[in-house]
Amino acid sequence: MNRIAKVIAITVLTVSSAAAMAQSYTGPTASSAGASPHYTGPSTIPKMTAKQLLDNGTDDQYVTLNGKLISHAGSKDYVFADASGQIKVKISSKYFPANQIIDGNTPVEITGKFDKNRFGTSKLEVKQIKVTAS
Repeated sequence: MNRIAKVIAITVLTVSSAAAMAQSYTGPTASSAGASPHYTGPSTIPKMTAKQLLDNGTDDQYVTLNGKLISHAGSKDYVFADASGQIKVKISSKYFPANQIIDGNTPVEITGKFDKNRFGTSKLEVKQIKVTAS
């Protein structure tokens, strides 16, 4: 096999293997919590409302809230709302469920660690987000 034929064969193999890998890649949520099995049994993490958390929550407390992400404030910052009020939340893209669209009308359950600030805005750093039925 001459040198040009070898170069062409290597190029074809490289391009075809890269194309095959690209077809299986699904983006930044490919390895997120939503794409892998996770625990769904009982939990000691309290369920609260946004108002209860803001009024009575303690710094570094883990909590679960049910409601909706009503707006994106830029970067990892979102506004979460339930019937009691609103709270700012921070969500890394890796925690969004794979292959599910979440908009302002999608009911979700979020679990995370509360960052209570005496001065400034307190927020919830979300570690898990699940789409719920209501």
